[in-house]
Amino acid sequence: MADTVREIERKYEADQSTRLPDLAGVDAIATVAEAGTEDLDAVYYDTAGLCLAAEGITLRRRTGGKDAGWHLKLPVAPGVRDEVRAPLSDTPPPELTALLRSRLLDRELVPVVRLRTHRTVQVLRDAQGAPLAEIAVDAVRARRAAAPEGPRKAKSAPAKARWHEIEVELAGDGAPGLLDAVGRELTAAGVRPASAASKLARALAETGLRREAPAGHDGHGPDGRPAHGSGKGSGKRGAAGSGKGGDTAGDVVLRYAREQVRTIIELDPAVRRDLPDSVHQMRVATRRLRSAFRSYTKVLDRGVTLPIGTELKWLAAELGVERDREVLTERLRAGLAGVPRELRLGPVDARLRIWSERRRAGAREHLLAVLDGPRYLSLLKTLHALLEAPPLRPAAARPAPEVVARAVLKDYRRLAGRVEAALAAPAGQARDEALHGARKAAKRARYAAEAARPALGRPAKKFARRVKRVQQLLGDHQDSVVARAALRELATQAQQAGEGGFTFGLLHGREEALAADRERALPDVWRKASRRKHRAALRP
Repeated sequence: MADTVREIERKYEADQSTRLPDLAGVDAIATVAEAGTEDLDAVYYDTAGLCLAAEGITLRRRTGGKDAGWHLKLPVAPGVRDEVRAPLSDTPPPELTALLRSRLLDRELVPVVRLRTHRTVQVLRDAQGAPLAEIAVDAVRARRAAAPEGPRKAKSAPAKARWHEIEVELAGDGAPGLLDAVGRELTAAGVRPASAASKLARALAETGLRREAPAGHDGHGPDGRPAHGSGKGSGKRGAAGSGKGGDTAGDVVLRYAREQVRTIIELDPAVRRDLPDSVHQMRVATRRLRSAFRSYTKVLDRGVTLPIGTELKWLAAELGVERDREVLTERLRAGLAGVPRELRLGPVDARLRIWSERRRAGAREHLLAVLDGPRYLSLLKTLHALLEAPPLRPAAARPAPEVVARAVLKDYRRLAGRVEAALAAPAGQARDEALHGARKAAKRARYAAEAARPALGRPAKKFARRVKRVQQLLGDHQDSVVARAALRELATQAQQAGEGGFTFGLLHGREEALAADRERALPDVWRKASRRKHRAALRP
């Protein structure tokens, strides 16, 4: 079983002569206690191309000290990482390598650097004796685990390196401001902030190992070469300087696609760790990417992106199973909370809880199986390949504003047709289905405008905001449709159990009233969103 700790630290350069200043009295520090020394021996693992190091991720097997074992460090923010720990074993543990799957794909992990550290530790405590932070002076010896290969080989780089550094890491009740205060004292004593973000980064630099640029980042593919549409110029794309800020349509669309792919890759471990909102955000990224493929067919070849879009739709559906249950359950709970006690007849809370748990059973395990399965891995590889060699059409080389504006306006016209059809549909299931179709069209138009914002600026931002209001209203209506179906199911189950379905029927009626209210509000919301001047502002 893997455990996770949040690591918040600062690093500083040091040498053999460095002496720490007296930190007692700094901020909330009352005493500084010697905590002895440790000898640590760590082997760092990565791919041959160092794809993990390129994203600030480290995987190591370390012995010595109080936390011997496997440590996977995932960046959260500058100076903040989540360290996922697993017990010692001879090979990288599956519970950690699973968190790296979206980066590794099927590439092998190999030892790249060995670090041996002699650490001297002090504990900074408050007036009650509680630990606030630890400050360590490290003497580090680094050695390449193997000689670099191919284009990453350094002609004269040494295989070994030595240096000293200082780490200050929060502990217990320490607040981030404490690191600032300690940092000022260290700087005043002549200590400089470290130039490398981690020991591994410094070891790689000083022993001649170079990191590759990961796919989906900064316009580079997994081999480190500039990808098409990265702003570096390409014969297929045409010369730079043809659009706003020098961007072509290919630049703008690929940049947006790259952002979504990066989000999917980065959220994969968060979803596996069941972090809040991670499933939802990953699902949104899959939908945005698929929507971009459908909106910008003049830029990207639809023959190539269509099957990828099918796979993205599958992934979004798999991600949505548990998310949709959560959203629906919360809606129904909120509805029950608004019912007066005298009208809550029977064990309605228990009935809802049982209904929700039955739907939840196995959902988490199923999602993890999807992420571990071959279909998902194939999709990730396909997305990497797409960014390496995007299927650009001739319009990709044209100025971005004129191409993306036409795409956004095309999606607007599609939305307008769906809204008009929904407003004309007869009440009941036909109108519900028509409104749901309009909602999906609104989402697509909004995503198209968001992708176009770098080229069209403020008009695209305003257009997306107005269309989002339409989407949210239609989304609330669709949520009501789904909630009513669930309430009918709950009422039937309660009736069959002899509990009565009155309260669920009451909620059903309230949802009907809410849906009718949204339908009445739609014409006015749509009128404000569809004013001609808003569309005219999009045209370059």
